[in-house]
Amino acid sequence: MKLLVIGGSQFVGRHLVEAAAARGDQVTVFNRGRTAAVWPAGVDVRHGDRKADLSALAEGQWDAVVDTCGYLPRDVARTADCLQGRVGRYVFVSSISVYASFGQHNNEASALGVIDDVDTEVVDGRTYGPLKALCEQAVTARFGERALLIRPGLIVGPHDPTQRFTYWPARVARAADGQAVLVPGTAGDGIQVIDVRDLVAFILRAIDDGRHGPFNLVCASGTQTMGALVEACAAAANCRPVWIWASPADVERCGLEAWSDLPVWVPAVGDHAAFALVDNCTAQVAGLQIRPIAQTVADTLAWYRGLPADQQAFTKAGLAPEREAGALEVLLRR
Repeated sequence: MKLLVIGGSQFVGRHLVEAAAARGDQVTVFNRGRTAAVWPAGVDVRHGDRKADLSALAEGQWDAVVDTCGYLPRDVARTADCLQGRVGRYVFVSSISVYASFGQHNNEASALGVIDDVDTEVVDGRTYGPLKALCEQAVTARFGERALLIRPGLIVGPHDPTQRFTYWPARVARAADGQAVLVPGTAGDGIQVIDVRDLVAFILRAIDDGRHGPFNLVCASGTQTMGALVEACAAAANCRPVWIWASPADVERCGLEAWSDLPVWVPAVGDHAAFALVDNCTAQVAGLQIRPIAQTVADTLAWYRGLPADQQAFTKAGLAPEREAGALEVLLRR
């Protein structure tokens, strides 16, 4: 297959380029060239800025384009217009954040989020999901049944720049046997993540099979829990900490935030009551395969340990040791 990847140098794009090249596809990447990258042999690298200069894409035809870094609808529309008539399928990497609410179970037909200021260029917690939904609409309007919309949950695994999932294997690996580690919720609290390699494998298979429309890319609800996650971390690190489980009320009392201070976990209440209950049946029928959480944890920890020391600090997600110690002091007094 001749594949064009918009982005390609970080996380999803990086894994996608490597997987496609490894199976013999002819891969072209288009990005700004700001991130250092070592490309597999034979990859055609083109530089430009999708916001202002798509001239590097003026020539060429591809069986599919995979847009891994579209956040603003006008940028996605501009890219889609540039490629009209020269790509067989437009694959847009979206997000389950497109859904209007997680107060109830969501499948691919659920209502999508909306915003009034559709021309905003601010991507934040309020706008991210609705803007992704508008990007999906821009692709579908131009490619119809040749539009493939990928809606992943939290993407995890080696080379993850967000630090969210990586925090847990790294934190547990720091613990000595018998040391207290703060964990939110209960052992049975559900989570839904997808290993980046499973995401990439699904994308390539879906292109091969001529799939179109939206697909939720998450593990099946109920198959992953916070307890399973931290136990997998302990096994990978070969240590045996003591888990100090903090209820949502405890988390609030300690001044901590779900998802950021305590990543991966969100309390299942209110607008997030069904956050970990997203339906993935459509993707399963189309061939989605999810590897065991233990494998993702072990591979993520191995990658993290191989990073230079200055890249191992958690500046984007997770608890600094002193903040965790303060929270544990509060919780252990209860």
